[in-house]
Amino acid sequence: MLAYILKRLLLIVPTLFAIMVINFSVVQLAPGGPVEQMIAQIQGTGVDATARFTGGGQGETKETGSRPGTAKGAGDAGGNSSYRGARGLDPEIIKEIETMFGFDKPLHERFLMMMRNYLVFDFGDSFFKDRSVVELVIEKMPVSISLGIWTTLLVYMISIPLGVAKAVRDGQRFDVWTSAVVIIGNAIPSFLFAILLVVLFAGGSFWQIFPLRGLVSSNWQDMTWIELTLDYLWHMVLPVSAMVIGGFASLTMLTKNSFMEEINKQYVATAKAKGLAPRRVLYGHVFRNAMLIVIAGFPSAFIGVLFTGSMLIEIIFSLDGLGLLGFEAVIGRDYPIMFATLYFFTLFGLLMGLIGDLMYVAIDPRIDFESREG
Repeated sequence: MLAYILKRLLLIVPTLFAIMVINFSVVQLAPGGPVEQMIAQIQGTGVDATARFTGGGQGETKETGSRPGTAKGAGDAGGNSSYRGARGLDPEIIKEIETMFGFDKPLHERFLMMMRNYLVFDFGDSFFKDRSVVELVIEKMPVSISLGIWTTLLVYMISIPLGVAKAVRDGQRFDVWTSAVVIIGNAIPSFLFAILLVVLFAGGSFWQIFPLRGLVSSNWQDMTWIELTLDYLWHMVLPVSAMVIGGFASLTMLTKNSFMEEINKQYVATAKAKGLAPRRVLYGHVFRNAMLIVIAGFPSAFIGVLFTGSMLIEIIFSLDGLGLLGFEAVIGRDYPIMFATLYFFTLFGLLMGLIGDLMYVAIDPRIDFESREG
């Protein structure tokens, strides 16, 4: 097993590198990069923004009627620039912007420098937030972790008993009615449930029962730890409910199908023929085998909820988490945040995949990944 773990750890390196290369290349092809973002800000704010790079403030220009901060002939030079919106800007300003963002270096050199820094977990600073990427991620992490942990736990606590009950009562009225609920939950996205909950319970059109913003109330510093815990749970009710309603359906059906497959196997018929009670057969024999794929998938499910499933929920409920941070980074082309979070979360996801495989072995020691590879 140790050899298998070492192989998986070594495989992480080329996998992570390939993912970073592909995403880095794709992002470079997209219009509206950080240089263009800064050019747009300069063009929109005029003298003061331009003075940031010229160092001249609202100084006099050499040409009568020429634009402040723009050298003679800059309009022609800016018109030949590869950046959109650069027409009319002094080429020296554009060069200073490129140097500030590191775009004065070739593409491959920027990528290799970035990866070299990432190897020592040096993720640099945000282009537009004047803070380090690590500080921003740590600041936003509590929101996303709260949503991820509570959602994943509740989804498993609901889906596993419901899936087992549906498998035992397959074809009966209970199975039919709960299947209708599961289909509705699977068909309607989480963000639509979130909007419905806001309308019903957060002062949208009916009742003002739950808060709509943040993890805790504004006066949280004056609360005791018991009051703070209750206030935190109170704020979590609506966003977590929206994510659970939209996320329990697939796991419920996976649990049911897994149990149905095991119930129809020969060893179950043999156990029943020996006179074992149905409950003992179900939980003593079927449960361990059927739950293998469900429990082993817990790390991947948590990663999915934590990093990909909460962005719209965070926006709707005004929760300042990693989903919202990533969305703002993509819209603003804040490359350090985009690539650093991609690197970290991809690495974390690959490690969680390995942990998922180890959970398979922990649940059923008969599984031997190393022998299968051989």
